[in-house]
Amino acid sequence: MSHRTQITLSDEQYERLRTESERTGTGLAELVRRALDRTYGTTPQRERIEALEASFGAWADHEDDAADYVHELRRGMERRLTVR
Repeated sequence: MSHRTQITLSDEQYERLRTESERTGTGLAELVRRALDRTYGTTPQRERIEALEASFGAWADHEDDAADYVHELRRGMERRLTVR
């Protein structure tokens, strides 16, 4: 379900929104929706908490040390990131 609303913007706010719309080809309403999602999130807090609780202990059956695991993932990164 969608809801339509009306807002009042200052000239400066409207100009920033219009400029971004022209730059990206994105409609004003979509830009406002995206800003709202970035500011207030898209997932209710209860759902985020449930997801975190469900993931607790996901690595319980692994014997790897977390620091060793990360070190292994990053092995060679310095060489790859060095500007040649």
